[in-house]
Amino acid sequence: MKIQIQDLNKIYGNGKRALSNINLEIDNGMFGLLGPNGAGKSTLMRILVTLMKPTEGIVKINGFDLQKDRGEIRRMLGYLPQDFRFFTKLKTWEFLDYAAGLSGITNKAIRSEKVDEWLDKVGLFDVRERSANKLSGGMKRRLGIAQALIGDPQIIIVDEPTTGLDPEERIRFRNILSEISQRDVIIILSTHIVGDISSICQNLALLSKGQVGYNGSPEELIKKTKGHVWQVNTSGFEYEMLKEKYAIISTIPSEDGWEVQLVGDQLNVNHAIEIEPNLEHAYVYFMEYLNSQNGF
Repeated sequence: MKIQIQDLNKIYGNGKRALSNINLEIDNGMFGLLGPNGAGKSTLMRILVTLMKPTEGIVKINGFDLQKDRGEIRRMLGYLPQDFRFFTKLKTWEFLDYAAGLSGITNKAIRSEKVDEWLDKVGLFDVRERSANKLSGGMKRRLGIAQALIGDPQIIIVDEPTTGLDPEERIRFRNILSEISQRDVIIILSTHIVGDISSICQNLALLSKGQVGYNGSPEELIKKTKGHVWQVNTSGFEYEMLKEKYAIISTIPSEDGWEVQLVGDQLNVNHAIEIEPNLEHAYVYFMEYLNSQNGF
């Protein structure tokens, strides 16, 4: 499986440019799309799942042209939108059964088996008879995950999938995706939560203001941040100064004031200690300091 995106642009009717010259090639496995709210992630996802037409550019999915072969592409897809909704009068199992039918599972016995399997996988089997609109926010999100995956799609696109999930649910979801990614599938995980990307994605793209600033492995992105992450033990007065000049990653109270982690190109503080970066450091560094330079 392969997704090829060439010179993709999206300009809305009011003149707002949502995407600018997007060029990406996505192969089998987990691919993370990371960026702040408003970066253009949802627009790109909606184009890939054929819900929105691009203004310019070419998208090919496993050789099929997005503009000409929309039916073939839709049959490959499983999609969880950020604003997932469903028919409120259906029970939980009825909605998932309906979604399974839409995905092409026509045999009633097989469909019933798949429904029970996925309700169990996402932790909803015990509430299968409950009306879907009576589920909690996290449960509704899990139901959305199940409907995206029940048809064994070749391409899975999930937009902010862990919104509303507690830590245990997020781990369960990441484990499900990791297991599925071992097959001949592409999974695109679009999020602004760094933790959703760091543990399961082999490659990622950083998106800001509709442009790709980085495309590659998380490890390489972290390497590019080496030498720009610092830890400072500071008092209240100096802490206020640091907040004004640098991007603060974390602040932990200490006996003498605060233990602060921050990112910056040059740190004019004598007692600053350089520390090894992680993906969160790299993400903040990119957004704060490299966006104005159009990425790396």
